[in-house]
Amino acid sequence: MNTPTLITVAATGAETPKSAAPGLPVTLAELVATAKACEAAGAALIHVHIRDGAGEPTLDLGQLRETVAALRTETDLIVQLSTGGAVTDPYAARIAVLEADPDSCSLTCGTVNFGTEVFMNPWPFMVELYRETQARQIVPEFELFDYGHVTALNRLLDKEGSPFGGHVHCDLVLGVPGGMPGTAVALLAAVAQLPAGASWSATGIGRTALPVALAALAAGGHLRVGMEDTLTMAPGQPVRDNEELVTRAATLATLAQRPPMTTAAARSLLNVKTRTVEGRP
Repeated sequence: MNTPTLITVAATGAETPKSAAPGLPVTLAELVATAKACEAAGAALIHVHIRDGAGEPTLDLGQLRETVAALRTETDLIVQLSTGGAVTDPYAARIAVLEADPDSCSLTCGTVNFGTEVFMNPWPFMVELYRETQARQIVPEFELFDYGHVTALNRLLDKEGSPFGGHVHCDLVLGVPGGMPGTAVALLAAVAQLPAGASWSATGIGRTALPVALAALAAGGHLRVGMEDTLTMAPGQPVRDNEELVTRAATLATLAQRPPMTTAAARSLLNVKTRTVEGRP
């Protein structure tokens, strides 16, 4: 229970427009500045969605490569690219994200109703994406929005073997309309079904952010926070920026006697491959 807390910052997402959240980083310069501030506040991993020049979500491969290189040059954060994209993105483009050579990527273990939309992740797509992570030596983070996703994760590991690095790390996403509710009871029910030895973080969407974070810390889990998932600090109090959310998570983790994990410790936990960019070892 004294294990340090891996704090992930999900800084942008694919849903919220800049007009609705002025602190949302949508340009590369904004994202790099956000990453540096969040690393200083206690984050060790950044979960990345990118936007185009109009502020719309994109999976443009050249832009993704530029983003990965910039984050790797300017920070020591583990760089994790989303393979979820927006709910309208085609499967081939979502798999092609891996060509940008991130340290890690998300891998969602099943289809889920996502508010008024449907986030599609059929079994053949999951298998193809997983095999690509193994071939490219990229650490997957298994995203679990519902109880059945935990079952699908266990099936995937049973049929396709261990992930690159040998360690299973999951993110339990609670509070999405159509998925698991953002409660301690739901969180612990899902955690009980995870593979032996797996590490996990938890994400509470919207108003479930604090209950889920507190339950995760008490149960030995890690935290994912950020403006992708949460836009208010309290009723009537908008989030200023991602750093504010990371600072709150770091404060809670420290109060729980599980202070933020260093980037080096996080790389060791996830067995991330050492990658290089020009001018940086």
